Amino acid sequence: MVTSTEVRSDKRFFGHPLGLANLFGVEMWERFSFYGMQGILAIYLYYSIADGGLAMPEATALGIVGAYGSLVYLSTIVGAWIADRLAGCERTLFYSGVLIMIGHIALALLPGYAGIVVGLLCVALGSGGLKGNATAVVGTLYDEQDERRDGGFSLFYMGVNLGGFLGPIFTGLLQDHVGFHYGFGLAAAGMAVGLVQYTFGRRNLGTQAREVPNPLPASQRPAVAGVLVIVVAVVLVAVFTGLVTADNLADVATWVAGGAAVIYFLVILTSRKISRVDRSRVLSFIPMFIASAAFWALYQQQFTVLTAYSDQRLDRHLFGWEMPVSWVQSINPVFIIVLAPVFALIWTKLAERQPSTPIKFALGTGVMGIAYLLFLPFVGGGPNSAPLLALVGILLVFTVAELCLSPVGLSLATKLAPEAFRSQMVALFFLSVSLGTALSGSLAQYYSVENEGPYFGVLGAVAIVIGVLLALASPFVRKLMAGVR
Repeated sequence: MVTSTEVRSDKRFFGHPLGLANLFGVEMWERFSFYGMQGILAIYLYYSIADGGLAMPEATALGIVGAYGSLVYLSTIVGAWIADRLAGCERTLFYSGVLIMIGHIALALLPGYAGIVVGLLCVALGSGGLKGNATAVVGTLYDEQDERRDGGFSLFYMGVNLGGFLGPIFTGLLQDHVGFHYGFGLAAAGMAVGLVQYTFGRRNLGTQAREVPNPLPASQRPAVAGVLVIVVAVVLVAVFTGLVTADNLADVATWVAGGAAVIYFLVILTSRKISRVDRSRVLSFIPMFIASAAFWALYQQQFTVLTAYSDQRLDRHLFGWEMPVSWVQSINPVFIIVLAPVFALIWTKLAERQPSTPIKFALGTGVMGIAYLLFLPFVGGGPNSAPLLALVGILLVFTVAELCLSPVGLSLATKLAPEAFRSQMVALFFLSVSLGTALSGSLAQYYSVENEGPYFGVLGAVAIVIGVLLALASPFVRKLMAGVR
């Protein structure tokens, strides 16, 4: 394996280290499987038995999708802890991919609720382990002050969305023509391809990606195992006593994600392993964490409210052919593929003149709010009457908001991270996604065709206000960032 110093001086992949190409590939195939499955998940839950679904109430189904998405990002904490204390981020990434593949196989082969429980748990835990650690490994390819860093993350993000585009297209076709379980099976095959290509390129990632930065002493391992047993026992008791049900799962996930965020910030801020500068940088992340959670609460409704909207309100007919519901999920990734290189070029060319990170976060949250207001002209129409072209335009605004915040947030987490919490700081960013995704499931339960005007209007206005407040606070936030832009 090459050294980390050799990796950082490498420019063989469009001016970036060659290891970025390998991470681009594995993340692309993981997103192919993830978004391919998620594109058909909601309708699988609420479609009738005759149509191959499980016939859940729609509000419950959308809440479950939101809660599941929250678990994906919440589990980045587990994956980050394993990477920082036990296995290193590169090994954790690989074995998480194996767990994802097992989950998709369960969804494809196990019938009914057994497949949902086993499959979604495996995919959620595996995706959490892979996402945070893939991002952390990308961070090891660059020095802290390397001006290529944001551009590299934008290229990495393009791989994410290439998979996000292809997954719903192909799983949606299989679901539409031969059934849901064939779509889930294709997701499993995609993850298998990703693991094979990743195996051949692992040597290009450098030695730092395999390091365990804060090894867990052997004497503490029994205590950690005991905590794990207690957590599992509490979850099982909550489920079997009816404290947690399918109907309130999204609300429970919201409280868990919010509580975990508070605890995580306190753990890092009170650690003796961080310096005064580290502590200031972690504090600077709090307002951006809040803005990020608000952004994702709206953005992640692509998989909850927007799925129901596409099924019931959108005119999906093209030249006499009806487009599968899941294909709507591929519109945003197309714009990402087109625009991510443009944003990467803009940030790279502007270098020190580019907007500060707090301003980028404010733009992302505010523009996302504007996207929701753009639904208002089409309120009150009949079933399947909303024009497809209008939704395409709205999703273009979604994309602009996303590119202002999401890849920049990944990069920021690696720049603000104390050395002892390298992967876990990335997990904190994903925890904001977890909280927002859980909120997307909770909020989705209040959506209906009858109240879509107030629904889109209120949420859009709240996001715009949060973006404005962060922009006003940006000078103070930049001061706390202590030299990090």
